[in-house]
Amino acid sequence: MKKLNIIIGKRQIIISSLVLILGIAVYLNWQFASLDQTLTVMDVFGGDSQNSSASNYGEAELVQTQPSKSDDYFTQARLDKKTSHDEATDDISKLLSSSDISEEQRANATAQVLKIAEMGEQETSIENQVKAKGFEDCVAYVESDRVNVTVKIADMNAQQAAQIKDIIVSTTGISASNIVVTPIQ
Repeated sequence: MKKLNIIIGKRQIIISSLVLILGIAVYLNWQFASLDQTLTVMDVFGGDSQNSSASNYGEAELVQTQPSKSDDYFTQARLDKKTSHDEATDDISKLLSSSDISEEQRANATAQVLKIAEMGEQETSIENQVKAKGFEDCVAYVESDRVNVTVKIADMNAQQAAQIKDIIVSTTGISASNIVVTPIQ
């Protein structure tokens, strides 16, 4: 009998391991492909894939409900308010960066920037305090001698209006006669 002289090296071990792994991968692919069940995204997340466009990859799905008209109002009002404050601040900053203005003009421009910042802080403070009193939402506009506040509430009584005016008077120091509170549903 003749003895087989087999030399096993690293190369043979690596090649045989790769062949074995490839064979296992082909077998698993064949097993899973032969199943007649298809798994969709809606099956995984629980839903009716027959009636939903979410089962198709790449299609968008609305996941947040549409805000009500009053929510749109408050969102747009805050955006408009921020935009107008930013524009005013930018205009004044451009004026301050100009080298051909007098010291008096520079002092006035700086005072205006500080006034805008103070009014913004007062508006935020009023809005937060009104919400803390249990009102759903509100937006405040503070001017130099006048304050307008819009509050999200179905029916406002005199006590609630007085409560809001008290918050505004304590925050801004503006008299109650120059405060307008507008309820919105």
